Amino acid sequence: MIYDPIPIVAIATAPGRGGIGVVRISGKDISAIRAALFGDISLKPRHASYLPFTEADGTVIDQGIVLYFKAPHSYTGEDVLELQGHGGPVVMQMLLARCLQAGKDAGLRLAQPGEFTQRAFLNDKLDLAQAEAVSDLIEASTEAAAKSASQSLSGAFSKVIHELVEQVVQLRMLVEATLDFPEEEIDFLEKSDARGQLSTIQSALQKVFEQAAQGALLRAGLNVVLAGQPNVGKSSLLNALAGDDVAIVTPIAGTTRDKVTETIHIEGIPLNIIDTAGIRHEHDEAEEGGIVSAIDAVERIGIERTWAEVEKADVILHLLDASRGPTRADEAIVARFPDGVPVIRIWNKIDLSGHHPSVDVMEDATHIYLSAQDHVGINLLRQELLRIAGWQQTGESLYLARERHLIALKQAHEHLQNAADYAAQNDQSLDLFAEELRLTQDRLNGITGEFTSDDLLGVIFSRFCIGK
Repeated sequence: MIYDPIPIVAIATAPGRGGIGVVRISGKDISAIRAALFGDISLKPRHASYLPFTEADGTVIDQGIVLYFKAPHSYTGEDVLELQGHGGPVVMQMLLARCLQAGKDAGLRLAQPGEFTQRAFLNDKLDLAQAEAVSDLIEASTEAAAKSASQSLSGAFSKVIHELVEQVVQLRMLVEATLDFPEEEIDFLEKSDARGQLSTIQSALQKVFEQAAQGALLRAGLNVVLAGQPNVGKSSLLNALAGDDVAIVTPIAGTTRDKVTETIHIEGIPLNIIDTAGIRHEHDEAEEGGIVSAIDAVERIGIERTWAEVEKADVILHLLDASRGPTRADEAIVARFPDGVPVIRIWNKIDLSGHHPSVDVMEDATHIYLSAQDHVGINLLRQELLRIAGWQQTGESLYLARERHLIALKQAHEHLQNAADYAAQNDQSLDLFAEELRLTQDRLNGITGEFTSDDLLGVIFSRFCIGK
């Protein structure tokens, strides 16, 4: 990615009204912009100055704090100027316009999303994993996610990746040295304990992957879809899990016509619980106070949207009425569930059926008996969701990893396994052994950004908020 020295500016605080708002300027040399904004006033680096913010004609826009950071001792590694004023949207826009006017001759332009952090990455202030952690820390939805993002931002995740890379490099040096001097006729694999070193690297990589996978759960969570016939208690279960009346509950079939989404947290893991329209077919009948109702156009659209959500689900909670048992309609619903998606059968209304709250692990799925209305057995469901998510409480620090990090770690693991297979052939496949180690190193370096395509960098930073 080509470094752009043109100075940039943006409002660095969230949209809306607040006590304080910040306009940030960053550039290789912003002395001309500083002079245009504040004249001959000397700004001491890393010290706060209380000054008026004025228009070009001297009209005061606001008064506030000015912070000046001299390169390279700044967030971006460039000269940075931060103007902290009152956080009204009109004031912020006026201040932003004034900065653009003052920096016109210097080429000052509005920053793109994530461009300040992108420059921090390009100027080696942050590696790519740390840069991503900036966005993750801002977007963290739980305390546990925020702590894990902070761990990654501090460089803890990058440090363990660099340690893995160093181990791979050391082993590569031994292998390639042997390839360069074959006349020595030494048994490389035995004398250098290459297999032992490789096994150590594999174990370390597996541990990092487990910690990263746990952290990825904290970041992304799971999409949990409630599906089933009308009036089996989907909305009641959503309310029970959420601890609030977020969905309307009535005895009338088809009350829920569109999806209702509520994010809850279990052990710090965000779960996006999606309540959907009850599934029935054109020939099914629904009783409304003794009157048989047909499926209308609105309900039909709701059912179509239900199946769309089911296709995207990480976990499906299939609700059934324990007081009446399974029906052919329930079997038809099961037949349409996508392959490979975990399904929990929820037998609701045990307050009517006489069942006791329990978990029954069967070949087809895990069956849980509960009463959403009486909040009986809800904790059994929560624990089962954690089990499916693969969550384990550990005392170790977690890294708020992203999907691309997990993919890179998986690929690195595969290359190490290939290397192990070649190692089993003794010195006959040392060249292939060395190549698999090189590929392992490349995959790990891609996490921290040592070898990363410009296209990927563009995608990563474009998802940041403007001003960061």
